[in-house]
Amino acid sequence: MELIQLSPHLDVDPSLRLRSPGEVLLLDYMLPATMNHQQLARRTGIRAPHLREFLTDARPMTPRQAMRLAFVLDTSPLYWLVLQARFDLAREAQRTASAHR
Repeated sequence: MELIQLSPHLDVDPSLRLRSPGEVLLLDYMLPATMNHQQLARRTGIRAPHLREFLTDARPMTPRQAMRLAFVLDTSPLYWLVLQARFDLAREAQRTASAHR
């Protein structure tokens, strides 16, 4: 098993447009496969209301959901969790910047 080497300065390319995990799931996986959230729910075992909330950014990605999506969509669970972490960090940075204005 390969391990990811983490450094204290690990970062994502800031030139990449920030997208929520829900947006990535919808635009990069569901739409190309012409799959709606009910179909994905059946395939993953994730409840349809939870998927709908995830797609609208009302619910964050959990490790369990990441594992289920990874299995069905041939990705890694870490991919989904990193997308979520990046989105959460950017959103918090925006809140912090707004509070200090």
